[in-house]
Amino acid sequence: MIKLLVTDRDGQNHELDADTGLSLMENLRDQAYGVEAICGGLCSCGTCHVYIGENWLDKMPGVGVEEEEILEGVVDRETHSRLSCQVPVTDELEGMDLTIAPFSL
Repeated sequence: MIKLLVTDRDGQNHELDADTGLSLMENLRDQAYGVEAICGGLCSCGTCHVYIGENWLDKMPGVGVEEEEILEGVVDRETHSRLSCQVPVTDELEGMDLTIAPFSL
């Protein structure tokens, strides 16, 4: 288990105990932070869009073709946007900060 620093859609900060071996989305969806995850992690909806702290981007796996296609269609995309269903939680992410992106379909 690692700690993540999460800013929800209301701007509130939270410290989340996240399970390694799961995706970021799986750790976020049951919280009241605003991650809808409508497709359940199939990388087909964009409702798990988050902004990763820019200092953490080099610790992330690369953006795959499917994720890039979904991100091209989300509103409010930033250079540090990711779909949380595509980010595995690993020990290297201890202390990572992220912000839940505005909801959009």
